[in-house]
Amino acid sequence: MLHVTATPIGNLGDLSPRALAAFKNAALIACEDTRRTWQLLTHFDVPRPDMVSYRQGNEDRVTETILAALAAGKEVVLCSDGGYPGISDPGYRLIRTCARQGIAYEVIPGASAVNVALLMSGLSTSSFTFRGFPPRGPGALRNWFAEDRDREHTLVCYESPFRIAATLQAAYEVLGDREAAVCIELTKLHERVSRGYLGDLAKEYANLKVKGEVALVIAGNNPKFRRGADVKAAGSIQTPVGSTGRTAK
Repeated sequence: MLHVTATPIGNLGDLSPRALAAFKNAALIACEDTRRTWQLLTHFDVPRPDMVSYRQGNEDRVTETILAALAAGKEVVLCSDGGYPGISDPGYRLIRTCARQGIAYEVIPGASAVNVALLMSGLSTSSFTFRGFPPRGPGALRNWFAEDRDREHTLVCYESPFRIAATLQAAYEVLGDREAAVCIELTKLHERVSRGYLGDLAKEYANLKVKGEVALVIAGNNPKFRRGADVKAAGSIQTPVGSTGRTAK
């Protein structure tokens, strides 16, 4: 059976007992980076099973390998470097194939940068859209934000630390000065969450060297989330560190 397994996005204590059991029972683990997954298994004293790298560029070939293992009755774990496989990470193609062919699989829930960022932002959670990574080109980026300009739902996306400044500026120009949050290295040792208005955040990050994984959360088109509303957006904050199991990378 295929076990689509979420893994910690930073704090190793977030690996669930159910996920750990799946790793221990697996005959084959298909993962984004075998080195990263092996570090996780080593932390929990899991003996090394057969492992195969499943990433963009080899998905077609490795999917066939995994399907053969499943046909042979083997227990297979599919995971990414952190979070859920198939959500802005490799895995969709295999999951889609299993769904279409009636091959049994289960999803083992766990950490998700999308959900953590949404809750850390302090913005509305009643309706939100996750859109993965925005396009790189300036024109494409502005058009991408324009699609959500008039929508009231909260927008969540990932971004490269090297492009977050330009993305914040584009969001400010297209969406106006509404509340947002920049979430960096969530659940990790150097976790940082900056809350404020897009205009202020764009200025703050214009000359700021950012390292690590970034999630951006932007309020929907609602007057109460725009500058001048009664609700005051907090300034940039450094979230406290103290829970065990956090990793630096």
